[in-house]
Parts: sequence; structure tokens; C-alpha cells
Amino acid sequence: MMPDSTSSSRQFAVAATVSVLLGLIWWKLPHPVLAGAGLLPLLLVLTLRAPFLLMLGFVIFSFFRIHEVFPQLYPLRIPQLLAAGTLASLAFNWFAGHIKPFWSRELWIFATFFMLVTIGVFVATNRAEAMGSYTGTYIKIAIILIAFAWLCTTSRHFAVSAVSIVIAGLCVGVVALSNKAAGIGLVEGTRVTIGRDIGSMLGDPNDLALVLLFPASFALAMLLTKHTGKLASLLGLIGVITVFSAIIATQSRGGLLGICAVSGVFGYRKIKSKLLLGVIGAMALMVLFVLAGVSDRASGGAHEEGIDESAMGRIHAWNAAFNMALAHPVSGVGLNNFLSNYFQYSDFWDGQNHAVHSTWFGVMAETGLLGFMVFVVMIIMVVRLALLSVLQLDKHPGREHVWASVLAQATLSGLAGFMISGTFLTMGFTWPLYILMGLAVAVDRYCQRLPAPPLP
Repeated sequence: MMPDSTSSSRQFAVAATVSVLLGLIWWKLPHPVLAGAGLLPLLLVLTLRAPFLLMLGFVIFSFFRIHEVFPQLYPLRIPQLLAAGTLASLAFNWFAGHIKPFWSRELWIFATFFMLVTIGVFVATNRAEAMGSYTGTYIKIAIILIAFAWLCTTSRHFAVSAVSIVIAGLCVGVVALSNKAAGIGLVEGTRVTIGRDIGSMLGDPNDLALVLLFPASFALAMLLTKHTGKLASLLGLIGVITVFSAIIATQSRGGLLGICAVSGVFGYRKIKSKLLLGVIGAMALMVLFVLAGVSDRASGGAHEEGIDESAMGRIHAWNAAFNMALAHPVSGVGLNNFLSNYFQYSDFWDGQNHAVHSTWFGVMAETGLLGFMVFVVMIIMVVRLALLSVLQLDKHPGREHVWASVLAQATLSGLAGFMISGTFLTMGFTWPLYILMGLAVAVDRYCQRLPAPPLP
């Protein structure tokens, strides 16, 4: 059994005090060693007592790139410290019996897809590139997916997850809007980015839109779900305004479609007339495109006649992806190998390789037709699981299960956003889908423990 809460609180207080004292010393004597030492007491306590919080911190820093959003944090190597602490915490609590592992059909289908990706790494056309992406990112994502499913078990965990994700989205959104206002790191003169000068992943407007789209569903769920509390509703409202505004500033068509998809799930539940919902959705999409100024983009704007250059680039890339899948139907070309194979499989060459800009075609190219079919089945199973959780929690409308309901709705709408925006954004091997999958399994496990709903 886990130690009692009083003992844990006392240890957290002592660790926090030591960390603050070392932080004050670092303020006067700024040295990376002192900075790392200041974090060690908290990391040690979190490792032993709170594996969920440590894991969540690792996810927030790794996915939202907080250390790149605020470059002052970069020398502290926080993601590396959190990664080491998370792995140590999972191992310690596993052997101590504090973690209760289980397996489900959704985890089995993910394990099958993970196995296909792993095999593809060893037979990849560029094995070094595939192995670097596999060990650097994908294997961490796989571990965190299972950890989320096993560690996120209570309403408190659900609340902390939702609030942390929205706050992280707010941080990224505020910096993005600040960069837009100051004209910092703009692509094509109008599209906002973050950390482009330091080579951040957020230096691509499409990737920035992908990151911002993830907290949008959680902010909407907190805003529109009853009984979350005034502060949570206010945080959700601020999160929706900030994140949506930042996505609009990226001028990403995939991001704009994602906004409509995420909002559409909540609209479907709130608006009885589906015809009215369709009209509102179509008008909202047109308004978003006008507000984003997509027609003024240097690529894909209204000045390009017929099918614009951006769209044609995607069509050529998708055709190349299909050719790769036909040539390697079982294993694909390998993880993160699309770019290095573009020239060989593209029917059109303009002097440079192009990114695939599609989750579906990216997975098809890099895992083959077999991997693509398993991937689609996995998505269908997770969407079904999230939908069943939403419907079951609707039958338990009390305050006790409100945060489970928030996470269930956020997961379902997030998956809708993933499927729609994935047509234009490359998300097959990045964090969002797998976090949503882990949360969907965790909420379903929670729902299995609920009592039978009262008779009407």
C-alpha cells in the first residue's frame, strides 16, 4: 500500500523547502549543477510517492516543449531529469506493488501496432534515422501510454490532468500570440511560430497548430461541463479563447479543421437540430478561414490559381506515400523515413523533398498497408471506447464523477480533432493520439467500477 497522505505531504513540504533554498543559491550563483541539485529533492520524493505527477510533468514538458517555449529553462535539462525520474518511479512502484497493471483489447491492438513499427525499424531503408526516432521519441510515447492507463485512476488524477494540459496550452498560446504581435519568427511573413531560431519543433506553424489543438478539447470540456466549479470554468474559457486565437494565428488549415471538429462534438451533444448544427459548422469554418487570413498566405493563398501550390505539394507527397506502401506492404519504409525516400517514390520532382502532411498517408508509407490497417482498427476501437465512456458517465451526472466526464468528453472530441486535422497534419507517431488512448483506457477502467445507474 502507498504511504499515508500526511507522511507524503510532510515529505513534499521538506523537499520543496530544500529546492527553494537551492534555487535561491542558484539565483545568486547561476550554475547548471546547482539548478539540477535544486530539482533533485522534489524528483526523489515524486519518484517514491507520486509516480503519476512525475509522469504528467514529463508529458507536459516533452509534448508542449515548455523548455523551448521559455528558453530560460533549456539549460536545466528538465525533460531529461523528468524522463529519468519517471522511468525510475515506474520501476520502483511496479516492484513495490503500488501499480496494479492490467491489459485491455485497446492495449493489445496498440501492442500489435507497436510490434509492427518495431519490426519496420530494423528493416527500414534508413535504419539510423528510424532507430533515432524510435529510441528518441516513440518508445517513450509507448511507455507513457501504458503508464497513463495504469496510473490515472481517480477523479483527482483526472482533474490534475485536465487542468495541467489546459495551463500548458495557455503557456504555448500566450507566447504564440506574443510572437505574432511582435512579428517574431513569422513564416511566410504571416504565420506564427515559437522557437524557430533555436530549431524547436514549434518552429513549424503546422506542428505548433497540432500542439495547440490538443488542449482545446480539454478547455472546452472544462467550460461546458456542469459542476466543475467557477475557477475551472473560467480557466476553460480563457483556454478556449487563447488556444483558438493562437491556432488561427498559425494559419494552418489542418488546425482550423481541427477546431471545427473538436467544437462539433460538443455542438452535437448540445444542439438538438443537426441541420442547424451543420449550418453553424459551415459558417464557422468560413469565418475561421477569413479570420486566419489563409487567402493571404504566401503558399496556398487566394493568389494561386486552380489547385494551389501547397495543395499540389500534398497531393504529390500522398502519391509518393502510396507508392512506398505498395513497394513495402508489410513493413513500410520505416519510422521517420518518408523524407529520405521521397525522391525515389515520387512521380513529380521539383528539386526538394516534401513532408507528407497527412497522418493517414504517413502511417501508410512508414508501416506499410498492414500497419495502416492495424492503425485504423486501433483508432476505431479507441473512439468506440471513448464514446461508451461518455454515454455511461451521462447516466452519473453528479459532482463525484464530473472530472471523469470532463476527460471522457475531452478524449472523444480530441480524437475527432485528430481524425479530421490528421488529413493535413502529421500526427501518427506524435504524442496526442497516444495520450488520448491512455486516457480513454483509464476512464473506461474507472467506468467499470461505477455502480449501475438508477432506474428512471
